[in-house]
Amino acid sequence: MRQRIISDIAKGLAYLQEDCSHKIIHLDIKPQNILLDQYLNAKISDFGLSKLTEKDKSKVMTRMRGTRGSLAPEWLSSVITEKVDVYAFGIVLLEILCGRKNLDWSQADEEDVHLLSVFRRKAEQEQLMDMVDKNNEHMQLHREAVTEMMSLAAWCLQGDFSKRPSMSLVLKSLEGLVTVETNLDYDFTHIPEVGAGNQQREAIISSKIPSILSGPR
Repeated sequence: MRQRIISDIAKGLAYLQEDCSHKIIHLDIKPQNILLDQYLNAKISDFGLSKLTEKDKSKVMTRMRGTRGSLAPEWLSSVITEKVDVYAFGIVLLEILCGRKNLDWSQADEEDVHLLSVFRRKAEQEQLMDMVDKNNEHMQLHREAVTEMMSLAAWCLQGDFSKRPSMSLVLKSLEGLVTVETNLDYDFTHIPEVGAGNQQREAIISSKIPSILSGPR
């Protein structure tokens, strides 16, 4: 069920970025903006912050918009691409796989409050299986498959937006047609230069956003 929800979200984003007559950058991909119908089909909603741009434009300049915690690091430069939605998708994907919010103040250990911080630490320790949703028996039974999907989340969360996949590549990965990039950086806060004179900066951006599956499982 969760895999189908993830695929539906990826298909929706791929359509917006590659199949529409104009490229649509949603700019606010988060669990609250993913609707599920009675059959658990996922639909992307709330286009109030979206940006419409010509397909041949690789970058657009706009003021910061969206939800803190889902914002890609390059937002600090104000020059963004559709890869900001890929980054936000990576966060939603990780929330679904882990069954927790991006920022969870109920965690006993302060180091576990930020999901991306836990992800980085567990990846370094080669203990990603510890992050699989512990409240769902089916997820635990398929821990190896879930951790493989976490690699896809890491690919989407690369700090350098040029290293993130397109949503069409994400879809092909979900369908088993391409393999996830292996040379991944688990420091998701790097901000690449955008033009001469810009300084590379880093930021840790966090937020209180609920998980798409925060209800009873």
